[in-house]
Amino acid sequence: MSSITRTVWILSLVSLFTDMASDMLYPVLPSYLSSIGFSIAVIGLLEGVAEATAGLSKGYFGHLSDLSGKRLPFVRMGYALSAISKPLMAIFPQVLWIFGARTLDRLGKGMRSGARDAMLADESEKSERGTVFGFHRSMDTVGAALGPMLALVWLYFRPGDYIPLFFIAFVPGLVSVVLLFIMREKPVSDRPPQKRVKFFEGWKNSPAQYKWLILGLGIFALLNSSDIFLLLRAKQSGLADSEVVGLYIFYNLVFALFAYPLGRLSDKIGLKRIFISGLFVFVLVYALMSLGLQGWMFYLLFLLYGIYAAATEGLAKAWISKVCAPDQKATAIGTYAGIQSVCALFASSWAGFLWQWQGFGAMFASTALLVAVLILFFVFKLREP
Repeated sequence: MSSITRTVWILSLVSLFTDMASDMLYPVLPSYLSSIGFSIAVIGLLEGVAEATAGLSKGYFGHLSDLSGKRLPFVRMGYALSAISKPLMAIFPQVLWIFGARTLDRLGKGMRSGARDAMLADESEKSERGTVFGFHRSMDTVGAALGPMLALVWLYFRPGDYIPLFFIAFVPGLVSVVLLFIMREKPVSDRPPQKRVKFFEGWKNSPAQYKWLILGLGIFALLNSSDIFLLLRAKQSGLADSEVVGLYIFYNLVFALFAYPLGRLSDKIGLKRIFISGLFVFVLVYALMSLGLQGWMFYLLFLLYGIYAAATEGLAKAWISKVCAPDQKATAIGTYAGIQSVCALFASSWAGFLWQWQGFGAMFASTALLVAVLILFFVFKLREP
């Protein structure tokens, strides 16, 4: 594991604690929001607006990071904003306040994402990108499993008592911020001076494969609604809150287990092959989610969904870092993350309204069909990086 440097370890631990905080709340968020009067359509709109906020800021702050030649200040501030947003969601259970607190959380994500991922890319050779990003996603997802475990224990003793969880979640968020202050940024004197470039000018001068890749990933993001709908599907099938949280823990454990080995495998046999295989698994999960399911079947589907996530989420960024201009990694990854998040506004809003008007079957089946068609684009239009 020579490619896993001290910086990669610290950033991975920071992500672990931050995801522990976020995912302590994520699986109970649908139930909490429903308990204070949010409809499914409004929940979808909330997630879409939150992700769009992250999206509009990711490319901007990523470009600022490239311009300034600095990464760490953006990373520190971004994680700090996400940490303080957690207790804010519980102070006043009102629509505008909830939207504001959730948006602050996503603004923090937008501020840190491009700079952090550029730091990870700077720590590795091209031949090791899949390994490094896979390791980071694996550690990140360990936190995403530990957080719901803590929530499950809390709900076992205090069923339906959601408010204190938002304050408990502040603790691991604070730990992640403290960890960043034992970290030092690499000197960047060898990085060529950057000039401010308008987005469309930078896009015009980007490599063709980067453009095609961003187009394909953007279309997928436009079809891929929030995972909260998978949890709502499980909840509406009759599973208790504790079972829904258990499913989410199981999904994250699978994700964590497979992310690193699939990242290493992608460095050996190709990012494109592993990524497209992940999309096939996504189509299978969504197609089956559109059917009538019994409780145990959800564990099989969340197992497959964890494998899909491990095969795509970290590797998409590794793929981008290989095909973009070398001095534009934060901008390129931030732009992708921005497009992904803005598309999530439409994806989650569309999914919420389609579910409410036509039922879950129409929502999941139509998504599966469209992503199956999109796979052909990845197969025939994109080359192995």
